[in-house]
Amino acid sequence: MDCTEVDLSQEPALHEEAASVLMDAFLAKGNTAWPTLERARETVAECIAAPNHCLAILCNGTLTGWGGLRPMYDKTWELHPLVVAPAHQGQGVGRALMQALEQRARTLELNGIVLGSDDELFETSLSQVHITGSNALVEMQRLTNLKRHPFEFYQKCGYSVVGMIPNANGKNKPDIWMWKDLTVE
Repeated sequence: MDCTEVDLSQEPALHEEAASVLMDAFLAKGNTAWPTLERARETVAECIAAPNHCLAILCNGTLTGWGGLRPMYDKTWELHPLVVAPAHQGQGVGRALMQALEQRARTLELNGIVLGSDDELFETSLSQVHITGSNALVEMQRLTNLKRHPFEFYQKCGYSVVGMIPNANGKNKPDIWMWKDLTVE
């Protein structure tokens, strides 16, 4: 497969395709974060706006995935979102995209990337227990994947679980916070 990386903000002809990929990928999992093309278009517009950075992977001329970086702290930015078209998942597109975004972050002289990996579909052990202040750390240490939650993909890319927000998206729907130190190879 012939794949190339492009700066999505410089490719307006790809914005509609990026919105479709975002909506379709999440709906395919049963996640309604972007239930309409209009909502997905709004997110694309936010992601390509300065000072954010947004990259896409084109394979054989088709947009297969894209992701963005946006300021969160001075030297650590947030990855949001990262999406791969369902037909191209498991083919290395996500990993290539992560590497490209990390390289971009290094050129921006960032020290790290943080991301939130929501568990809105009860895919991890954290969604199976009532999290309180007293058991949060223990439950994070016991974190297991029940139904192909993406936190393991991020771990394979070198990200560590550094926290969580219990019930962030509703009862037993935590947001799992992950981080990667870009100063270490």
